[in-house]
This record gives sequence, structure tokens and C-alpha cells, in this order.
Amino acid sequence: MRKGFIAVALGAGLLAAPAAAQDLKIALIYSKTGPLEAYAKQTEVGLQLGFEYATKGTMTLDGRKIVVIAKDDQGKPDVGKSLLAEAYEDDKVDLAIGSTSSAVALAMLPVAEEHKKVLIVEPAVADQITGEKWNRYIFRTARNSSQDAISNAVAIGKPGVSIATLAQDYAFGRDGVAAFKDAIAKTGATLVHEEYAPFNTADFTAPAQRLFDALKDKPGRKVIWVIWAGPSPMTKLQDMNPGRLGIELSTGGNILPAMAGYKTLPGMEGATYYYYEIPRNPVNDWLVAEHKKRFNAPPDFFTAGGFAAAMSAVAAIRKAKSTDSEKLIAAMEGLEFDTPKGKMVFRKEDHQALQSMYHFKIKVDPNVAWGIPELVRELKIEDMPVPIKNRR
Repeated sequence: MRKGFIAVALGAGLLAAPAAAQDLKIALIYSKTGPLEAYAKQTEVGLQLGFEYATKGTMTLDGRKIVVIAKDDQGKPDVGKSLLAEAYEDDKVDLAIGSTSSAVALAMLPVAEEHKKVLIVEPAVADQITGEKWNRYIFRTARNSSQDAISNAVAIGKPGVSIATLAQDYAFGRDGVAAFKDAIAKTGATLVHEEYAPFNTADFTAPAQRLFDALKDKPGRKVIWVIWAGPSPMTKLQDMNPGRLGIELSTGGNILPAMAGYKTLPGMEGATYYYYEIPRNPVNDWLVAEHKKRFNAPPDFFTAGGFAAAMSAVAAIRKAKSTDSEKLIAAMEGLEFDTPKGKMVFRKEDHQALQSMYHFKIKVDPNVAWGIPELVRELKIEDMPVPIKNRR
């Protein structure tokens, strides 16, 4: 058995021990420890709730008990790669879901192809996953960098606006900025500077100064757009008072604790993947009510993602009437399935889930611990021409 294995029982009656042959075994590879721990835990909870909802609480599908075998990749690409191989080879899982980090997910893609087994990517975002590094065994329920970028470009991009970007110096950040750059060009805004910083940067003094210098003398509206995984630097940037130079801050949605810093940014516009009060549909109504009942808190950003991944897996297996990879692929290409965000559909060309995004403006309520992303406009599938980048 490879080092780093952690088996987790998700839900009453599910066993972490080796399952019987008739069980439907699904691997969850996620960054349970490391800088993205908060994201991973939400994915895990969402996955459990999604399977419960999709099976009406039975946790069985076609007479087979769903057993989730969870493995902690610690946010390390080599560990994630090894654990996915272990899941396919030793645990004999029917399919896998993961990972939290884009770098880990990218390392896992060739493992799925080598074993000819389906991998549902959730919640990793980098465009390369369904772009140049993609293979036919990869499906993604998570939004990709282009969906993030297009929606945020719509929110802040207008003629006469000058924008500088701050992102982490790895696949998620660089893919996000590349996609944003393409999207912002269509709005008439101008991207004047790209700033990249190490993943765990704590002191933003030097990056911020370079951003300020790039924007301070520009005419018209000036915006720093931030794309960041993990603890957001928004509060630290705001503490440096960019407003004295006429510079605004903007960023996309995030988990609720990270959006506590948004309370200092009333009126800030951006776009988000999910906020529990925005979607209006029976699936989200159930998720919000059930999550509040169990955890005395609303579901968060990545809870919705884990839920969507579970819904897609159940819908695919039901349609295929099998867990054979070829039958699953045939069933999943073009598959429509319900999620807390409404309908998603796996695009046939690259297996990216097309989905709504939400343009928001931050509202501050003294009784709410975070800045509230009030809906300005739902950007539906048909509103976002998400490019196909896999060269298929």
C-alpha cells in the first residue's frame, strides 16, 4: 500500500475497509491537508450530500451501495498521482473525483488515461485540464479559468478601463490570467500589467507597489483584479489604500471566511461560481436547508461543487447502466444533470461542464460576517462563449 493513504467513510453505514465486489466504489482524491484544506473539506461534505440527494437517501445505485474511498493528496502533485493509481489498481474503484489543486489535477490526468478510467475533476480550475493536457477520460464539473475570466470580464471590463492583475505563480493563476486577458480584450478595457507571486505569499508590499505604479498615471477607471486560491490578499491590498491613487480592487467569489475581507469593499463588482442565496431551484433549496440543519451554517462555494460532482456521477451511471469506461464516456458526452446551480451539461468536445456564473456587487450588512455578493446578472451558458482549447 502506498504511503499517504487515508480512507474516510462518508455517510452512515459506509465502510472505509475494502468493499464487497458489488459495491460501487468511487475515489475522492483531495487536498485534505495543506493550504487548500478548507476547500477540500467543503468538497467532501458536498459530495456526501449530493449522493444522498441523488439516491433519495438510500446511498445505493442500481442495487449497489456507494462507497467513497477518500485519499489526502496533501496538495502535492506526486502524491495525488500516486494515490489515483492506487485507487484504480488496488482499490478497484469504478471512477474517481478530484483534486482540489490544479497542479495536482494536472498530474493526475495521465493516470486516468493510462488506466482507461473516468476521472471527474472537481474543483480544480486551470484551463489546461480540459485544454492542452486533457484526455478523453477527463470530465470536469468545476468551472474552468475561462468561465471565471469571461464572467469577471463582463463584470468589470468596459472601454476606458485600465486593469492590472495579481495571481499566484502556478497553473491556476497563470491560466486564469491568460483566459482573463483574452476575455477582457473583447470588452474594450486594457490590461496594462500582470503580477505573479508565490503561492504562499504573506507580504504583498512589493507586488502591490508594482501594481500601483502600473496604474496610477492611467486616465479613467483603474482596477486591480485578483485571482487567488486560499486566503485572499484583498484585505492586505486594501490596507495599502489603493483608493488614494484612484485604484479600485476586484476579485471573484470565494468561500465565506475569505469574503469577510469583502466587507471593506462595498460596491465591489466581480463574478462568482456560487453563493447560496443566488440560485433558485429545488436542488439548491434542499442543499441550503439540509446543510443549515446539519451544520448550522449555509453551504459554501465548494460544497456546491462536490454536490455537482456526485450528481454527475449518478446521472452518468444511470444513463450508461454500467460503470464500464467506454459506456460511461458515451453517456457523459452531452449529458445534462441537475446541480445546486441549475442544469449543467458536459460539452462533447472537451467534457467541460457548461454552467451559469453570477455577476455580483458587494453589499455590506452589519449582521452578516462577510460581504454579500448580491446578484447583478446571471450569466447563463448561452451568454458565455467558453473557448475549446483541447485541440481535439
